[in-house]
Amino acid sequence: MKLEAFPLEFQGAMPILRKLQDAGYEAYYVGGSVRDILLNKPIHDVDIATSAFPAEVKELFPRTIDVGIDHGTVMVITKETTYEVTTFRTESTYQDYRRPDHVEFVRSLKEDLKRRDFTINALAVGIDGTVIDLFDGLADLRNKILRAVGNPYERFHEDALRMMRALRFVSHLGFTLEPDTFEAIQEYHSLLAKISVERINVEFVKLMMGSFREAGLHSFVESDCYIYCPGLRNYREGLLNFAKLRGPAIPTERQAWTLLMTLLDFDSAAIRHFMKEWKCSNQLIKEVIQMVPALQFRLENDWDNWTLYQLGRELALSVEYLLQYFEQKPNLEKVRLLYQFLPIYSLKDLAVKGNEVMENFDYPRGPWISTTLNRLEQAVVAGKLENNKRALLNFAEDFLKKEMP
Repeated sequence: MKLEAFPLEFQGAMPILRKLQDAGYEAYYVGGSVRDILLNKPIHDVDIATSAFPAEVKELFPRTIDVGIDHGTVMVITKETTYEVTTFRTESTYQDYRRPDHVEFVRSLKEDLKRRDFTINALAVGIDGTVIDLFDGLADLRNKILRAVGNPYERFHEDALRMMRALRFVSHLGFTLEPDTFEAIQEYHSLLAKISVERINVEFVKLMMGSFREAGLHSFVESDCYIYCPGLRNYREGLLNFAKLRGPAIPTERQAWTLLMTLLDFDSAAIRHFMKEWKCSNQLIKEVIQMVPALQFRLENDWDNWTLYQLGRELALSVEYLLQYFEQKPNLEKVRLLYQFLPIYSLKDLAVKGNEVMENFDYPRGPWISTTLNRLEQAVVAGKLENNKRALLNFAEDFLKKEMP
C-alpha cells in the first residue's frame, strides 16, 4: 500500500528523511502520525525512526538537542519547526513496569516495530509513501480492532500504562479490543498500582473525553482497571452511569471532571480530596468545585444573576454546555446575553470601595466592612440597588443600623 499524498506535516519533515537516506541510512515516518493519516484524522506529532545511531544523526544535522539521547532520540531543529528522530532500538526486561533496564540500538526496522504497543501503532511509511506493515496493523485498522503487537502479556508487563492507553484508544477510535489483548488487561490490571498517578491521569482524562467514551469506560470497568486508579475503587456504578451519558465528545478537561464529580455526587470537600489524589492542578480543582454545584443548580433552575455572576462567563458557558448530557437543551446565546447585561462583573465594579465605607461610618475597623460590601454587591447584582455611590451608602447606612449594635 502507498499513500496517495503526503500531508503537509510529512512534507515538512521530508528533507530530514531524505538527508538520512542520502547518507546511507534508513528513515521512516512511524507511530501515531501514520495511524492518524490512514484514519483521516489530524496529525499532532511527526515521529521519525532511523537506522542511524544518535551520534550519526547529530553529525548530519547542524542544530540538534539531546532530548532523550539514552533512548536514542535526538531533536532536529529546522528553520520552521523541530522533529524527534529516534534510532531503531530493542529493549530489555522491564523491572519497574515502565522503563526498560537496557536499550540497544539496532539497524533493523522490524526489531524496532515489534517492541511497540499495538499493531495500529507499529506501521511505518517510507519516503516514497510505501506503508510498511509487519504485524497486520492495516487489517486491524480496517476491522477496527485494537491488538497488542506479539504477546499482549509481554507488552503490558513491559509498560503497564499501555493498558490505560488501550482503553483510551477504544474511547477515541471506537475500536474493539482483541480478546487476547483484553484478557491480558484483565489479568494484569493490578500492575497499574506500579504506575505514577500523573501518567495514569493523562490517559484517564483522554478516556473520559473520547467520542466513544461509552465503550472505553465499559472496558475500563470490566477489566477492573478502575480499582487501581485513585479514589475509584468503590464507584463502579458511578463510572457506568458516566458511560451511559449521551452526547458528543466532552470538549474540555474541566467539563469531563465536572460530569464525573456530579455523577459520583461529591461535595466540595470530596472533590478537592479526590482531585488532589489524581494530582490535578489547583486551578482545575478550583474550577470544578465551582462548576459542580452550578451544574446541579442549573439542572433544576434557570440562571439567576447571582449564580451567573459568581461563576463568571466562561465557566457558566461550560456548565450550560453540559446540559445536553442530561437530555436538556443548552442555550449558550442566552447565557452570553444574561451575563452581558449584569450590572457589575466583579466587586471592583462597585461604585464604593471598602475605604469609603469605613470613612462614612463611625465603627472601628473590622469584618463589618467586607460584610457590608458583600451585601451591597448582592443587591446590585440582583438589580435591587443602583450602582451609584449615594444609593450604595444609603443602603449601607440602613443595613448597618440593623446589623451593628
